[in-house]
Amino acid sequence: MPHLINKPIHILGAGGIGAVMAWSLALKGYSVILVDAHPGKVAEGRKDGVTIVGLGMQRIPFTTFNDWLAPKEGFVLLCTKTYDNAEVLARLTDDTFLVPIQNGFDPNLEQRGHACEGIASFVSECMRDRPVTRITRPGSLHIGGRRSITADERSNLTSLAQALGEAKLFMVKVVDSIQPYKATKLMYNAAISPLAAAAGVDNGELLTDQLAKGLFFALLLENYAILHHAGIPLARIGPFHPDIVSLILRIPWLSTFMARFFRSSLRGTYCSMAPDIRIDCGRTEIDAYTGHMIRLAGEYPCPLNRATLALMEKVTGEGLKPQRQYLQYLADNLPKGILS
Repeated sequence: MPHLINKPIHILGAGGIGAVMAWSLALKGYSVILVDAHPGKVAEGRKDGVTIVGLGMQRIPFTTFNDWLAPKEGFVLLCTKTYDNAEVLARLTDDTFLVPIQNGFDPNLEQRGHACEGIASFVSECMRDRPVTRITRPGSLHIGGRRSITADERSNLTSLAQALGEAKLFMVKVVDSIQPYKATKLMYNAAISPLAAAAGVDNGELLTDQLAKGLFFALLLENYAILHHAGIPLARIGPFHPDIVSLILRIPWLSTFMARFFRSSLRGTYCSMAPDIRIDCGRTEIDAYTGHMIRLAGEYPCPLNRATLALMEKVTGEGLKPQRQYLQYLADNLPKGILS
């Protein structure tokens, strides 16, 4: 589509998602500018390009966030962590065609009137100091409206989705509303990320370690209950719809049986919150995950989310190193009957 090729696509955040988006678009000849806050990573990108392990390198123009000028036309893909959003949004005009592709719910972003968002179900783990990433779990990119959109906005959304899918690294699915997909991703992320990050384990251990599995399943059920109570529709972004996942988790023998089939797909994958705890103590997306869950719950009971938030605040606030013993600490500070 020539009209899109002639428009610049600015990608903010050279992390796992941003690097894959930039690589995919550059492969097909689109005009991409990759922006990152870390000068060292930008320098490496200028020197060696963006690499997806096993697929090769693409040369892409890089700039630091300090030097970046927001475009007057084109697209801005927001692939930063949610805690960096405020600085980005302060630079954008109201008519910027902004497409966040993030996890979690940021109150600042939620107040903006942008037309659409994306949610990635694939996992890409990028090196911290170099734009070199590896796709550790395949999946899709859902992209859709977050409000009623105009004909021009729909045209832009559709053409962007087609461009992103041309490299065929992931399937791109255009949906009418992104909210059910975003809520479902939150249901999973708010269970996986804090547990795996605090314990310092890969995501697969949440299905092998008995204590971790018990906490993980209990958090998934509590998250599902919160979203259901809040009347938020959910959508399928994996093998099963969340309604089916909830039923499976309520049958102990079935949940144990099904866990065996998902261990291998999670083994060796790490949540994006893990490096934040190890390196940037006190700065994680926990408020966009667990904090949002608690705000959604309101007066509805959510003891496990509240205990998880308290644990994460303790770990980050005191600069503690991730350890499995924090899972036991979490279990010991729960009301009786939460873990059965």
